[in-house]
Amino acid sequence: MYHTWMRYFTPGPVHHRLGLVCLGVGLQHGTLPTVGPRTLDHHVAVVVSAGGGWYRGSDGRRTTVTAPALLWLTPGIPHHYGADPGTGWDEAFVDFSGPATATYTELGYIEPDRPVVPLSDAAPARAAIGRIARAARPGNPLLEVETGAAVHELLVALRRARADTNADGDPVLAALARDAFQPLAIADHAARHGMTPAELRTAVRRAAGCSPKDYLLTVRLGRAKELLAATELPVAAVARRVGYDDPAYFSRLFTRRVGTAPIRFREQQGRSVHGGWSDRVPDPEHPPTIPPRSV
Repeated sequence: MYHTWMRYFTPGPVHHRLGLVCLGVGLQHGTLPTVGPRTLDHHVAVVVSAGGGWYRGSDGRRTTVTAPALLWLTPGIPHHYGADPGTGWDEAFVDFSGPATATYTELGYIEPDRPVVPLSDAAPARAAIGRIARAARPGNPLLEVETGAAVHELLVALRRARADTNADGDPVLAALARDAFQPLAIADHAARHGMTPAELRTAVRRAAGCSPKDYLLTVRLGRAKELLAATELPVAAVARRVGYDDPAYFSRLFTRRVGTAPIRFREQQGRSVHGGWSDRVPDPEHPPTIPPRSV
């Protein structure tokens, strides 16, 4: 016995240029029919929120699926899966495609070589899929754009919910960000984690879709932008704060990566910040307020 609800769409060429398009959405539970063996020409994210079952890929190896979990079905890869006939499972799925899938794959959000991904919590992904389902109401003039935007949101929710990522994000990335402004070589960062440089590169590539060097540079330049926009520190002082003793080198690096010189970036922000600089993340329940200025 099972229950199913699904809708399928056919977005036009202009919608594909948004990067991601939703091709279909479904919600099912119970002892569902076995799927496959089959091969698709698009992506499907299957979120299993209760129950369990199995998955078999092109190598013939059978993998146990225990909720909460994600099944990545990627184009051109044969797959075969099903719910446990005794207990069944609850699933929500989204079919999607578009040129942005290549970038999401490169960044590690979509993992073709890891078709079964344990999740710490399926609720955020289910919520994103629920928004797609609600957008699928008949006659919705925003259907393609609304569902496409929700697919972006779904990929972020799934990445955040991976069971190997803690509440504060990937622990390796969190440690790299914490130490980003120290004069450490990649080998030094790796040693702090009990890793070889090659193991660190693999971990960062999987978590962030880039090399450790690029990740550290992203963190450094992000902080430099914040300091340039929110303080009146000289460029040389900003450079030192983010780990560069040579301000000229920092300026060349900033200009090459950001596309504008540090001084010009500061001018473009065009605002004066009162009350000093803080690196504390605001509480979303109690956002900071700017007191009225005296006249």
